[in-house]
Amino acid sequence: MNSTEIVYILSNTAMPGLLKIGKTTQADVQIRMGQLYTTGVPVPFECVYAIEVSDCSKVESALHTAFGPSRVNPNREFFKIEAEQAIAIMKLLDQQDITPQISKSLNQNVTQAERDSGSKLTKRPNMNFLEMGIPIGSILTFNDGVTTVEVKSDKKVLHKSQSVTLTKATREILDLDYSVQPSPRWTFEGKLLKQIYDDTYSEE
Repeated sequence: MNSTEIVYILSNTAMPGLLKIGKTTQADVQIRMGQLYTTGVPVPFECVYAIEVSDCSKVESALHTAFGPSRVNPNREFFKIEAEQAIAIMKLLDQQDITPQISKSLNQNVTQAERDSGSKLTKRPNMNFLEMGIPIGSILTFNDGVTTVEVKSDKKVLHKSQSVTLTKATREILDLDYSVQPSPRWTFEGKLLKQIYDDTYSEE
C-alpha cells in the first residue's frame, strides 16, 4: 500500500468510561494526533490500541456499527465501552500492532507536564478486597459459574497455585495477551465485584 492506513482506540482520563475509535494514515498521523489535543480537552489522549489495516474507512465503519448502541453522540467517535471489547475485534483482523508508534505521535508535541496532568484528575483507587468487605480466604466465582479463585491478600488471589492479581487471573482464564477489567467478570457471594467496587468507592 502506498500510505499505511491506521485504526486506533484512544482514551482520556478526563472522559472516564469513554473510548474514541478513529482512523488516519501514516502520512497524516502526526497532524491528526495533534488535532485531538485542543484547548477544549484538558489532558492529552492515550493510545489504547492501534493497528495497520488495508482499508481504514471500512474497518472504522465496521467498529462504529458494531458499537453503535454504545455511541454517546452520533456526530462524535466516542463510545461507552470497555477497551477489551474493541481490542478483541481488532485482534481478529490479525494486523500489525502499532500502538507504540501512535503513542509516540500523540506525545510528539506534548510536554511531560501535560502528560502528567492526567494524574491530577480524580482517579478511583485500585480494587482492594479488604476495603470492599471481602475477607482473605473468600471465594470469587468467574462468570462461567464454574471457575473460582481464593482471595489471598488485599490485592491478590490464588489461581493455579500462584498468588496473582485478579487481572492476571482473568487474562489467563480468557487466554488474552492484553489486560482486561476483571470486576465485571467475577462475583462474591452472588454479587458482581463491579457493583461492590462502585458501592465501596462511589464517594471517593
